[in-house]
Amino acid sequence: METALNIARITLSIICILAVIASKIKLGNWWIRVFDFPRIQLLSLAFIAMVLFFIPPLKFHAWNLALLALVIISFIFQAKKIYPYTILAKKEVKRFRGTDRENGISMLVSNVLTPNRQANKLIDLVKSYQPNLVLTLESDKWWEKQLETLEKEFPHQVKIPLDNLYGMHLYSNLPLENTKVHYLVKDDIPSIHSEVVLPSGKKVQIHCVHPEPPSPTESDTSVPRDAELLIVGKNVKEADMPVLVFGDLNDVAWSRTTRLFQKISGLLDPRKGRGFYNTFHADHNLLRWPLDHIFHSKHFQLKKIKRLPSISSDHFPIFIHLILNPGNGQEDQKEKLEKDEKNWTKETIADANPNMLTI
Repeated sequence: METALNIARITLSIICILAVIASKIKLGNWWIRVFDFPRIQLLSLAFIAMVLFFIPPLKFHAWNLALLALVIISFIFQAKKIYPYTILAKKEVKRFRGTDRENGISMLVSNVLTPNRQANKLIDLVKSYQPNLVLTLESDKWWEKQLETLEKEFPHQVKIPLDNLYGMHLYSNLPLENTKVHYLVKDDIPSIHSEVVLPSGKKVQIHCVHPEPPSPTESDTSVPRDAELLIVGKNVKEADMPVLVFGDLNDVAWSRTTRLFQKISGLLDPRKGRGFYNTFHADHNLLRWPLDHIFHSKHFQLKKIKRLPSISSDHFPIFIHLILNPGNGQEDQKEKLEKDEKNWTKETIADANPNMLTI
């Protein structure tokens, strides 16, 4: 029993310590960046490891005390990363009280998982929540055919059916203007950029993205993903109208890249102070984190945000209802970048796309 406890203590401690070290390494290798994702789980492991140090018959020799100290540091490190997304933290986006149909905009974002054949589940959610915009990711020709039933209610569409897990379809019951499809980093990974006209006549700039994740099966490095997010961030920071950026970012809200994206763009995250809204992985209760995001400029207030039921994909859909209310007293998150952040941004974009597009 004592041997088993020692092995468990040491193993969990090493995992927690390595996770912190990996987080401090500014390299894009997938096997380093993977530690950005499970911070909730790593926090739990650090807590378990700390508890194990106080189960007898542990003798507190110097090396045990040193190891415990490092585990406590790792616990604090992970807690600080995820704290802004807990209900204990300050809300970044104000709640809108009342109704305003003229300036409201709602979105349903869903990574459908290409081989998934339960399109009826998504269609039922669309009918139930009645969003203004529906964005599907990983949608191919089969999904496009199934979603034709939405076209009567959503007469404005952008269709990019692909078989490479990066297909994208946008359905809108509000007019779309100046719509463009860009391939910001790779020739087979699209993004949609448009303007939505609200019932009030006011316009909102939207950017729908689904960058490539760092993983052994897709990209050995996070550079393509990081570059796409940073390109979008740099292009929207000087926007002269309200902005929305949404999609499956294949990155978590607390990662260095997403935090830098917010810092550059000035966009707000309505989840801060409200919860994680973990959308991936739908099939594993203990391995979930927020991959699907909706960021917006300071002009909006939050009416509703909700993670929706499973549609048999590996992602849960997410729904959000925002109200355009420019005089709400909110401040954007645009901050002056540190020198190393500027350099890293330039290098990352140059490595992935030497000729950055203006979107």
